[in-house]
Amino acid sequence: MKFIASSSDLLQHLLTVNGAIMSKPIIPILENFLFDIGDDKVTIFSTDLETSMTTALKVEAKEKMKIAVPSKMVIDILRSLPDQTVSFNIDPNSFAIEVVNESGRYKMAGQDGVDFPTLPEKSGEGSFTVPANVLLRAVSKTIFAAGTDELRLNLTGLFVEMKNNLVNFVATDANKLVRYTRKDINPQVEHSFIIPKKPLNLLKTALPNDETPVIVDYNRANVFFTFGDTQLICRLLDEKYPEYSAVIPTENPNSLNISRMHLLSAINRISIFASRTTHQVRFKIAGSELIISAEDLEMANEAVEKIPCEYDGEDMEIGFNARFLKEMLSTLDGEMVQIQLSQPNRAGLLVPMQQDANENITMLIMPMMLNNSY
Repeated sequence: MKFIASSSDLLQHLLTVNGAIMSKPIIPILENFLFDIGDDKVTIFSTDLETSMTTALKVEAKEKMKIAVPSKMVIDILRSLPDQTVSFNIDPNSFAIEVVNESGRYKMAGQDGVDFPTLPEKSGEGSFTVPANVLLRAVSKTIFAAGTDELRLNLTGLFVEMKNNLVNFVATDANKLVRYTRKDINPQVEHSFIIPKKPLNLLKTALPNDETPVIVDYNRANVFFTFGDTQLICRLLDEKYPEYSAVIPTENPNSLNISRMHLLSAINRISIFASRTTHQVRFKIAGSELIISAEDLEMANEAVEKIPCEYDGEDMEIGFNARFLKEMLSTLDGEMVQIQLSQPNRAGLLVPMQQDANENITMLIMPMMLNNSY
């Protein structure tokens, strides 16, 4: 049997789902795409058993067949071809695949598609719809704060918390925390789950930055993201998320208003001279002036810089991890940010001073103990 497709269209669809394939999976067939061919359409599947992706495109195909196709080889050959029509000729007995174009023939060994693992099916336990650009923004603003410690598995993903008329997206590694709230999704239920980081990074790559509707279906085991002709399925983390709201301070009498880019630039410079072990920078705030400093006693490095600001509160010295601050300031939008503080030994909050009516973002950073004073 055979099917005929545009080389560039097929390549684009393969690249969309290629991220779910592991380089050296336990089950060898998972190094392949599954092509489900028939009715002038080919549906392409990829999976590592934790994360699965599917996409579909129109082709010329009269017969039906499922075949596993070597992922790296088919992508490499399609990448090397100019945009043209290609024919995939498949031997139903040996599963040999021959890719034919105007000037050549390229043969590769396929496998019987019936040996490919079946994908999870939707159970209809819950669902909501969100524009692709909103979901893309929610993931982009939070996922950097998720942890990487496999001993604290519950902190390695994105916590999605539905509360009737809003959805919170939360990520933390216990040193920093980001809560991104959307007030325009309206899931109409109270439910929560934890999505691992890998499928979220794949989702960031695959999602269009427009208002394409994304249908989010979920059950106790999996979440399904469906948009256009693409679907991403991932197994949820079966863990309990910490009571994150309890660590977000509500009493912050000291507030610092400052230019986001001015502060980020200064931290980029000062952090060059910080300890390579702690990455600590010191904030000394008094009146309308912020003094940022860092030192590395072992290397005899030191830097100090003054920045104008608007500060309402008691004079304070507080230490932060420069890497965390840079991540947060780079992720936030807007010209001005506000840093809300209570005590030098309590968490500080970073919030943009202007926020869209349909969203709210709060970033929390834990302080570092200061060993000495300048």
